[in-house]
Amino acid sequence: MADVKQQGWEDAVAVVGMSGRFPGARDVEEFWRNLRAGVESIEFFTAEEMEEAGAPPELVRGPAYVRAHGTVERVEWFDAAFFGFSPREAETMDPQVRLFLEAAWEALERAGYDAERYEGAVGVFAGATMNHYLTYAIQSDPSLLAKVGGLQSGILNHNFIATWTSYKLGLRGPSVNLQTACSTSLVAVHLAVQSLLAGECSLALAGGASIQIPQKRGYTWEEGGILSPDGHCRAFDAEAGGTVDGSGVGVVVLKRMEEALADGDVVHAVVRASAVNNDGSLKAGFTAPSVSGQAAVISEALSLARVDPETIGYVECHGTATPLGDPIEAEALTQAYRARTDRRGFCALGGVKTNVGHLDVAAGVAGFVKAVQALRHREIPPSLHYRAPNPEIDFAASPFFVNAELRPWEAAAHPRRAGVSSFGIGGTNAHVILEEAPEPEPAAPGRPVHVLALSGRGEAALERATVRLADWLESRPVAPLADVAYTLQVGRRAFRHRRVLLAYDAADALAALREPGTPRALTLAGEPGSRPVALFFPGAAPAPGAGRELYESEPLFREAVDACADLLRPRLGSDVRDVLVRGAAVPGPAAAECALFALEHGLARLWAAWGVEPEAVAGEGTGELVAACAAGILPLEDALAFAHARGRLLEARAAGAPPEAEMRAVVQQVRALSAGAPAVPCFSAATGGSVTAEAARDPKHWLALLAEPGRAADALRALTAGTSRVVLEAGPAAERSSGCARTAVETAAAAKPCKKRRR
Repeated sequence: MADVKQQGWEDAVAVVGMSGRFPGARDVEEFWRNLRAGVESIEFFTAEEMEEAGAPPELVRGPAYVRAHGTVERVEWFDAAFFGFSPREAETMDPQVRLFLEAAWEALERAGYDAERYEGAVGVFAGATMNHYLTYAIQSDPSLLAKVGGLQSGILNHNFIATWTSYKLGLRGPSVNLQTACSTSLVAVHLAVQSLLAGECSLALAGGASIQIPQKRGYTWEEGGILSPDGHCRAFDAEAGGTVDGSGVGVVVLKRMEEALADGDVVHAVVRASAVNNDGSLKAGFTAPSVSGQAAVISEALSLARVDPETIGYVECHGTATPLGDPIEAEALTQAYRARTDRRGFCALGGVKTNVGHLDVAAGVAGFVKAVQALRHREIPPSLHYRAPNPEIDFAASPFFVNAELRPWEAAAHPRRAGVSSFGIGGTNAHVILEEAPEPEPAAPGRPVHVLALSGRGEAALERATVRLADWLESRPVAPLADVAYTLQVGRRAFRHRRVLLAYDAADALAALREPGTPRALTLAGEPGSRPVALFFPGAAPAPGAGRELYESEPLFREAVDACADLLRPRLGSDVRDVLVRGAAVPGPAAAECALFALEHGLARLWAAWGVEPEAVAGEGTGELVAACAAGILPLEDALAFAHARGRLLEARAAGAPPEAEMRAVVQQVRALSAGAPAVPCFSAATGGSVTAEAARDPKHWLALLAEPGRAADALRALTAGTSRVVLEAGPAAERSSGCARTAVETAAAAKPCKKRRR
């Protein structure tokens, strides 16, 4: 694990999850693909399209009207039942809240956390744009407003975006609804960082939502305004005339760096420092930017980050492309950097607004996600529409240049670093210093067989989850399946409809997921939660080498088998590991029964360590001796003695010899027996009933086990009678597929998740 102090990360915060929906992009991966390809995602509409959306014809056909907007697809789609809303509540609710709820859930899943099972406090810091939906869709429909009621309509449409998220996701940390105009979501990142460092929460969501309703919209261009005359944003360019509006939602998940590394989280980037201030009154007007205010916030962030400005290779700018704003931003950056370096032209500038427009409240988090992706992929995407510099900006004398094409981000003697700026109307400025994440620690060697657990609220949702996992694995053919399996088991909510799949590696998992009705998958429906488990230990002899895979890969199984081998060697005169592990032929019934005991005892010990602790046990033949040992009735040494004696009895019978002598030897062992009361119910396949404390102390019970045919069916019925127990067979049948593969499917649903995380 990387040394936090050595890297200067004592006050650093890790970005462990991201989600978002942006113009032209359904998720952060598609967003990045568009950015690196230089795609402009602004949509241009015809006058007819806008009139169909309800815009006045005299407006949209006016000479100064620009019919352009960055739109987000399917803003009307929302799974109301998933979040516990009625259809009427969902119809009434601000779409910004609806989309943010979905993005928050997705961000937590991408970070590998299920809020229901996460033990720490999770904070939420977020804001939304002024609500257009209330006026456009609700107040214009008096019948709907009457059905919902004014108070409820107000609650569903007020800026309660953070507190709705905390309520619906069950998050108990600080929950703060923000509004600092364009800088809101980057201020949210700053406040989340401060809350984490202060110990108010151990995980934090930060972001914002800006959804303009209706989506097909435009604006009237005004000379000297902030909006572009043609719908294109040309940040820092000589022809820059302003920006264009866009819709978007973005959420990032943050965690203290030291804890993220210790817990094995995927770290996308590191927040070295962040700063927030306000311009105050020393500027031309309330909406005007300020060189001194912007320079001060950038300088403060650099100081807090304790890094040399020359190590910062990229700054994601506010970049509104206005003739006034761009020179002020460039001057503020230059002042902040010139205080520490005279070097020129080493730091690239860019702006996401050239791709997707100005996302208002969500602008800061969009730029933040872009910068994180640039660090992750070690590429600087192009800032669009840049041909020649704004004549008011002297880039040649500054540390900066505008990056107009996709550029590989070359390695240097220091980690790659980036700055992110966001400045709001009213003067609240924010700046964040990001650093590339350390190389992940190599994944620990995983088990040869992995359990992939999927679930959904309905059958269709489960099928979609299956397809999404297959698509994800197809795009990542070398993904470490052990990490995938772990995250699916402990970082996802368990819903009613579930599917569990066994696989060896990513390619094997993909093939199985694409195969309809694959026998390696178990699909079931039932209320989520731990099911009581009963173990049944069969009496069938194991095949040579049956325990090899588990012995080589599972230390606890190996320890249990070794203990049995050491205790049996004086009685048996051989090593049971020759049969179980080394694949030697079984020399006779005694060796077979002893090998069977060691195998089943090792499985029981291993499953107990995984959290599969039986509520009841039963067995057949020597398997009943394993059950008695697992139930605490027989000490291990005595149970092994019985297994060996039973094997000798079977040998005598096979040879046609009278068993009286063997029976007398067994009786002699039974008389010395000190059996205990069962710690869990134990059912006998010899009698079909339970093994009571009195029966355990009666030699006749154990003689019956050795001498009489079994009643396994009766014992199995007794295991499940009147209960919802899952019966797991722990024996050679469990070994036929590879290790414990056959029963791993069932154990996954019953096992308790570990607290220690892995990637």
